[in-house]
Amino acid sequence: MQRWKQCLSALGEVETFDYDYMREGRRRPDLLPQLIQRHRQALADARERTPAPIFLIGKSMGGRVGCHLALDEQVDGLICLAYPLCGGGDRSKLRDKVLLDLRTPILFVQGTRDSLCPLDLLETVRAKMRRPNFLHVVEGGDHSLLVSKAQLKATAATQDHVDEGILYGIAEFVARVA
Repeated sequence: MQRWKQCLSALGEVETFDYDYMREGRRRPDLLPQLIQRHRQALADARERTPAPIFLIGKSMGGRVGCHLALDEQVDGLICLAYPLCGGGDRSKLRDKVLLDLRTPILFVQGTRDSLCPLDLLETVRAKMRRPNFLHVVEGGDHSLLVSKAQLKATAATQDHVDEGILYGIAEFVARVA
């Protein structure tokens, strides 16, 4: 998320935080309730600083935890960068219940090479969701939304161009739902 903070600042104030396990240098993530509580505290801190609309944005697990938090807390929208739909990349272990229960508009930013979120499975889930949901596809993007050097060369693009496209997609979503 740190590489996105500067880019996202063009859209508004951006607050970042680390989960406890990250700050403490542990490899294993905390349990979901602890992750949600840390996210809740960061949201409360942000609400104290700004009356502006609040969008939760997270990469992978951070996006998933933001979705869980949005079940209990009112936010204007969710932005998930590389949502981990398949636990451990196993297509049979879908993490879709939280998405189906959402009452908050959501934007998924997904790479076509992301084994943790095959686009065909995501489309099936999106069709079942009750709230507005949108998808920005990163052609050739992996779980970090990085495009291979070979693909960038073939399309005469740079990763900066890809990132600008992602930022534009996020800006469109924010404008649509704010």
